[in-house]
Amino acid sequence: MTAGARSSALHGLALVAGLVIAWQVLFAIAGTNALAPPLETTRYLLQLLGTATFWGHLLETGRAFGLALALSIVLGLGIGFTLGLHRFSREVAEPILVTLYSVPKITLYPIVLLAFGLGMPAKVAFGTIHGVVPIAIFTMSAVGAVNPVLLKTGRVLKLGPWATVRTVLFPAALPEIFTGLRVGFSLTLIGTLLGEMFAAQRGLGFLLMTAIGLQNVRVIMAVTLLLVLFAASVSTLLVVIDRRLHQRAS
Repeated sequence: MTAGARSSALHGLALVAGLVIAWQVLFAIAGTNALAPPLETTRYLLQLLGTATFWGHLLETGRAFGLALALSIVLGLGIGFTLGLHRFSREVAEPILVTLYSVPKITLYPIVLLAFGLGMPAKVAFGTIHGVVPIAIFTMSAVGAVNPVLLKTGRVLKLGPWATVRTVLFPAALPEIFTGLRVGFSLTLIGTLLGEMFAAQRGLGFLLMTAIGLQNVRVIMAVTLLLVLFAASVSTLLVVIDRRLHQRAS
């Protein structure tokens, strides 16, 4: 392990330890009506992971999130490359996409329900709405910032549109595109969970909403812990890859 990797690992462990200590302190202040202690929450989460019912909810969320993330990536890359290749289209579309990105997506939820109804389609659609815009924005900006010399070289070599995208544009824009994918991952997960909280009868979001209604602090804390561990682990991995891509490009 290199010195930099060792330092990052130590900082990560220190952060985790600090969060656990803060959690324990908050529990001591708020009491059992608001929070569950870290050790008890971990034990209860392990108990839930041993039940078939909980795995059913977990797999439901995993399917919805996987589909939403796949759609966000495909649509985001398609929109980003299409608009990024033309300067005028990019200049017109960028403020529109930024405005859409800033709009609270929960305001679109009634439209999603009317269009897709309750169940898996609504969850996937809501997750996709959250993730597609940042991926499109980052991709569009990355493609627009590619060195024009590379495009001229592609034309000199008589590369077709698909060959130009595959061999010139995508490798050159990959670091910034990956940053968009990293942001899109987090937002798609949030959107999928929100979709489950308001328009589903299965999934971790539904489980959270039910636990909130029943004031079941143990379930709320256990599901939240699982989601935080998953999101933090994947986000950390994506950040490491993102940094390496930018280092290679610089």
